[in-house]
Amino acid sequence: MNDTPIPAPADALSEAPEWLAGLNPPQKEAVLTTEGPVLMLAGAGTGKTAALTARLAHLIRSRRAWPSEILCVTFTNKAAREMRHRVGQLIGDAVEGMPWLGTFHSICAKMLRRHAELVGLESNYTIIDTDDQLRLLKQLITENGLDEKRWPARQLAGLIDRWKNRGLNPDDLDAVENEAYANGKGQQMYGLYQQRLKALNACDFGDLLLHVLNIFRREHDILRQYQQRFKYVLVDEYQDTNAVQYLWLRLIAQERKNICVVGDDDQSIYSWRGAEVANILRFEKDFPGAKVIRLEQNYRSTPPILAAASGLIAANSERLGKTLWTEQGGGDRVRVIGVWDGPEEARRVGEEIERLEREGASMEGIAILVRAQYQTREFEDRFIQIGLGYRIIGGFRFYERAEIRDALAYLRVIAQPADDLAFERIYNQPKRGLGAKTLEKMHQHARRREMPLAAAALELADSDELPARARGTIGSMMRGFLRWREMAETVTPSELLRTVLEETGYNAMLQAERSAESAGRQENLAELARAMEEYETLGDFLEHVSLVMDNEAAGNEEKVTIMTIHAAKGLEFDNVFLPGWEEGVFPSQRSLDEGGLASLEEERRLAYVAITRARRRCTILHASNRRIYGQWTSSIPSRFIAELPEEHIEQETTMTGGASLWRANWSEHDDPFASVARQQPSRTVTRGPGWQRAVATGYDATPKRLAEPGRSAASFAAKPRTDIAIGDRVFHDKFGYGEVVGQEGNKLEIEFEQAGRKRVIDSFVTPA
Repeated sequence: MNDTPIPAPADALSEAPEWLAGLNPPQKEAVLTTEGPVLMLAGAGTGKTAALTARLAHLIRSRRAWPSEILCVTFTNKAAREMRHRVGQLIGDAVEGMPWLGTFHSICAKMLRRHAELVGLESNYTIIDTDDQLRLLKQLITENGLDEKRWPARQLAGLIDRWKNRGLNPDDLDAVENEAYANGKGQQMYGLYQQRLKALNACDFGDLLLHVLNIFRREHDILRQYQQRFKYVLVDEYQDTNAVQYLWLRLIAQERKNICVVGDDDQSIYSWRGAEVANILRFEKDFPGAKVIRLEQNYRSTPPILAAASGLIAANSERLGKTLWTEQGGGDRVRVIGVWDGPEEARRVGEEIERLEREGASMEGIAILVRAQYQTREFEDRFIQIGLGYRIIGGFRFYERAEIRDALAYLRVIAQPADDLAFERIYNQPKRGLGAKTLEKMHQHARRREMPLAAAALELADSDELPARARGTIGSMMRGFLRWREMAETVTPSELLRTVLEETGYNAMLQAERSAESAGRQENLAELARAMEEYETLGDFLEHVSLVMDNEAAGNEEKVTIMTIHAAKGLEFDNVFLPGWEEGVFPSQRSLDEGGLASLEEERRLAYVAITRARRRCTILHASNRRIYGQWTSSIPSRFIAELPEEHIEQETTMTGGASLWRANWSEHDDPFASVARQQPSRTVTRGPGWQRAVATGYDATPKRLAEPGRSAASFAAKPRTDIAIGDRVFHDKFGYGEVVGQEGNKLEIEFEQAGRKRVIDSFVTPA
């Protein structure tokens, strides 16, 4: 290792180095404070990348270290490339001598190549991807006599990833962790997996950090080599580090303590990936005497947007604290708009975007940021209807997602038995043990008899051309299709879909995975069923989907961006729309149920991130009613709306027809995890200009067909029967006698004496 100082360039000692040009005082302080631990607490839009880049350039140009003596860690390859490019613009070719600038995984992979034999690998080890990992785990599950349907490989992969993110080896698991898989076999399966990887001279991505951490813990001489090598350590997005990354960094930096971490505790939103906000909160404890430099001058947003975001995040207790400000003047207050339901929310956003377009706004500068992917469906359908171009970032369009395509394939076969493409997609989905050979025999039989695949499958089920087990499976599947085809004549399309998903085992498959991804897929399918409630027949719905899928805007057309808030972190837009700010949607009820207060604070950080994506205008929307799992549900505004400073928001309610509003009266005395507010029937709370917060009124949220100005005719396209009204007693062939408690168009909500509450089409009941 060479400690010889790097030769100083001609301007290295000039009074105003170019790398300091344009930096504000706190940024300059963060650049020039080179010795000792530094926490650069950088708020949203405060130029943290510029400060980090300038610091890196300063360390090299001021001869404090050779480029190879600086460890600079980023979270993504894109961030690493951008950092290398920016530093190159400041210091020229010297940046090419920075071998230790990269992501956690790329840097640890390089270290592991040098010391692979210490963890039982060779230097030419293979890094397996997710597909290979699942294939290997399935083999191990089968070999050890476990039922993969009950204990899915994907679930075990998620657990192993979580353990590795926490720096845990198989021997480190406690009894609780061990019980997390197959009734106490978690540790055994984890250990077998690690053994198999070593036998294959392979590792997964989690191993890259865990193996290096294990080497550092056991081989103190090697750890000391790296401690001596790296004179300075720089870490970007420190709030997103997980436990193993934190432990790895702390070991490397403990000797010299010249570590500078850049991050924002208010933007820590990735706990589901293993990120721990506690890492940045305890930095001063880990490195006593650390200097905390707050970057608070925002270069992105207007004062009202910053004030609203700052007021919201102030409700969090676990934070270091800072207040964003800007030299900009003026700006619109954050708008909070209350609407009747989800479809009206999509209509309203569409109207607002069309108005912005008429005023000359660029579609590229407009974004709709949602809490969950299933929320995009309403906007996609609406934008297709009005011809508004859009793009989905960080995911597929709603109807292009795998689980939605699977569900649609089942429905297509029910509606049209000759749809071979749809049948081929789902003949073994979920897994039924029907492989490629079985499919080929179906194709051969279909070609010989000139018939559809489904008909060929039905005939093969009664022949001896297939093994008995395959015949039984196919027979059961085809009987299902025959039964569902009969059901399609008597039940609503949404009821049909729910039956298919349940009887095929598709729901059970997703539930067994027990992962965040599978939970999202279940939400998408629930939203698909909800979308189908607007259509009288299966054929009508499938025709609608075909039109949506066929709509492709020109490639060079400006488009509105639709994405999740998580995917939007680091981005910015002139105009941002934030729909679905209701309890149970945002904050997410699932997150609160699983994580309690810690999850509530992360949800609030997510709301802070959402608001601070806006440069000029931010609009928050909440609906009074949502359809959830086929049932109309009253929604109360998110508690986050109540936490916005009243002087920086502008409230507007578009709900019409005399409907009562839910009013949320959040206070420090309320249960922070409750999904409903305290009921206060007669009081209206006024907060700021035009603001009215609801107090729960006990309103029955079952939507009634009201002559509401502004409601589109399409909402009530189906004409209701005139001989049936709310309160009437009716009879249904399947569910028996009941009382009509709600009506929307030709759809009735009936409280049946034996079957409970159901939604049915009015043509299926008779007055009793």
